[in-house]
Amino acid sequence: MLLKIGYRGAEVKELQEMLGIPADGIFGSQTETEVKKFQKENGLSADGIVGPNTLKVLNATTDLQENPEKEEPKENTKPVEVLRSGSIEIKQQFLPAGEYKKGPTDKEYLFLHHTAGWHNPYNVISQWGRDSRGAVATEFVLGGQSVKGNDNKYDGEIVQAFPEGGYGWHLGKSGSQRMHTNSVGIEVCNFSYLNDQNKTYAGVSAHESQIVTLAQAFKGKKRWHRYSDAQIESLRQLILYIGNRDNIDVRKGLVEEVRAKGAAGFEFNSDAFYGKTKGMWTHTNTRKDKSDMFPQQELLDMLLSL
Repeated sequence: MLLKIGYRGAEVKELQEMLGIPADGIFGSQTETEVKKFQKENGLSADGIVGPNTLKVLNATTDLQENPEKEEPKENTKPVEVLRSGSIEIKQQFLPAGEYKKGPTDKEYLFLHHTAGWHNPYNVISQWGRDSRGAVATEFVLGGQSVKGNDNKYDGEIVQAFPEGGYGWHLGKSGSQRMHTNSVGIEVCNFSYLNDQNKTYAGVSAHESQIVTLAQAFKGKKRWHRYSDAQIESLRQLILYIGNRDNIDVRKGLVEEVRAKGAAGFEFNSDAFYGKTKGMWTHTNTRKDKSDMFPQQELLDMLLSL
């Protein structure tokens, strides 16, 4: 597919939505300007023509559930640095140059995700560094318990994947390109929903201590991989740390929706999709096809305590 000035149609409209500009389906001067800006920011030839290379980078701005490890990786033993701020401890294992954007950018949003994978946050970051998708990453990864119930070593451990001020592509198709460049992302190590046999997408049976059954189905599922108490507490501390560090009002967006609607506050929200409300959201708020995160009661209680 090739798109350039003068073209019209549904494909142009989808391109405009990905760029976060008014989507009228007409490739005019504004669309060309935004394409050139995107190309320049991503090291592409800034010719304003959307060809295979530009599309590849645009489509790489996807969420980090797309390429999960089906088998548990070997433990990563790479040395880490430690950042301490008040009561919070953040380990640092930075991605290689080119696997994130250096920035800095002014941060206006905070987004919560799943890695949809195993519990070791260092392995998650190492996987990002090995894949071929480019700068698809979040600044923080939050470790968890092994879904097998046999390893709590990384439960609640916070790891920073690139320096403050940088950013990575992590939202996929959204109504605002600015949300990619001007946001902070947190990946929570979690397998998301479980099937009727309490198995994960990798075919591993979840330990009974790692299963939560929701009172009401979310995304059509009632059984999910449980967020641990340590994860929820570390997430609380990290949310407040980021809000203070980057002057983001973390009580706007998701928290307001949860206060008004309860668990339904995690559903798709058009204001989140278009970036109209700055603050904190989950990926499910911006994408109808995603399931990260989910409204476990302990998580809801934590959010309302912020």
